[in-house]
Amino acid sequence: MNVGPSKRPLKVRIKSGKGRSLSSKLWLERQLNDPYVARAKREGFRGRAAFKLIEIDDKHHLLKPGARVVDLGAAPGGWSQVAARRAGSGQGRGKVVAIDRLDMAPTPGVDFIRRDFLEPGAADAIKALLGGPADVVLSDMAANATGHRATDHMRIMALAEAAADFACAALAPGGTFLCKVLQGGTEAQLLAALKRDFSQVKHVKPAASRPDSAELYLLATGFRANPHPIR
Repeated sequence: MNVGPSKRPLKVRIKSGKGRSLSSKLWLERQLNDPYVARAKREGFRGRAAFKLIEIDDKHHLLKPGARVVDLGAAPGGWSQVAARRAGSGQGRGKVVAIDRLDMAPTPGVDFIRRDFLEPGAADAIKALLGGPADVVLSDMAANATGHRATDHMRIMALAEAAADFACAALAPGGTFLCKVLQGGTEAQLLAALKRDFSQVKHVKPAASRPDSAELYLLATGFRANPHPIR
């Protein structure tokens, strides 16, 4: 039976050149064959991570026009781009404040603070720039990977807990918190803690999150404004 030529795009393969490790070769191949990477370039986003937030927001409607939004660990800025477009901050209808210890290119509708979020005073600087309580706090923060699964899990969960503490101090009643976590056991403890302060808490994994990745997102909605200490 003649089935005709395949319509699937040809997979790009990278030769192992001099000075290129196997891990870098595999990473480059994955990037070149990732449809979200290509789509990000076409649509002007600063990375495939933007589509994780887009997919979550399309389903759960976090980013409403006029919202005040905080983006923790924002660089290179894909989530901030999405937040600014959907909140309308570029047209003066909302406010987006982003923070990262790495530099981030200027983004229309986004006020950026180059500072380590964990430094003393960083949270106060965000609140001052925001000009009022936040409607949404986003965190896609991740610590540099060590390659040791348990260590990496604990490090990212420490960031998630710090982000949750900030969210409980900054959110308006009814507000929303979204943060990255890794599967490994202790994310259930953070989920249980958030359930005391939010009306609904769940794990979400958008399609743009790679299937082989251990990352999940914790989505907490309906902030009750009587926070308990997370840590």
